Amino acid sequence: MADYIEPLQALCEQFQRLSGIGRKTALRLAFSVLESSEEDAAAFAQAILNAKQQIHLCPVCQNLTDREICSICTDDRRDPATICVVEDPRAVLALEKVKEYHGRYHVLHGVISPINGVGPDQLKIKELLDRLSDERITEIIVATNPTVEGEATAMYLARLLSPFGIKVTRLAYGIPMGGELEFADEITLYRALEGRRTVE
Repeated sequence: MADYIEPLQALCEQFQRLSGIGRKTALRLAFSVLESSEEDAAAFAQAILNAKQQIHLCPVCQNLTDREICSICTDDRRDPATICVVEDPRAVLALEKVKEYHGRYHVLHGVISPINGVGPDQLKIKELLDRLSDERITEIIVATNPTVEGEATAMYLARLLSPFGIKVTRLAYGIPMGGELEFADEITLYRALEGRRTVE
């Protein structure tokens, strides 16, 4: 149907430009917009514009913020000696939900992936190195995803940071709760063994 109504087709095409949205989902979202009131549609459009205009990268940690410097970087209760390096802002949200990490963050905005033409220069690594002039930093936790690219990025960072004399650690990955060993891949099993701890 979208092929016959130009404004609907245009709306579907805009939704399809979003990551992970296919044709069927785009059509469903477009119909949801059409079924909403004009006020709701206007509020939706305004929320998109506000997000684009007001959200930017924190100049310190490169996370998303609508302030000059993000609330995590300006929080005196956070441990300035520890920086957790993540791939993207969604990882920060995930770690914050756990409420167990009290240090600060650095967002790379990607991982090293030669096959996709992404090298270290395309990531926010220079900004991380600039932060190391702060003598309070004693540990960098590399929390990139347990993928080939995530592992390559973690190894690159470990080598890059070794001359600074700062402790570089990696998150332990393993079998998820409710998971079964027989269905786990080799990397997951290796990480589970490597990250093992004493049973108390």
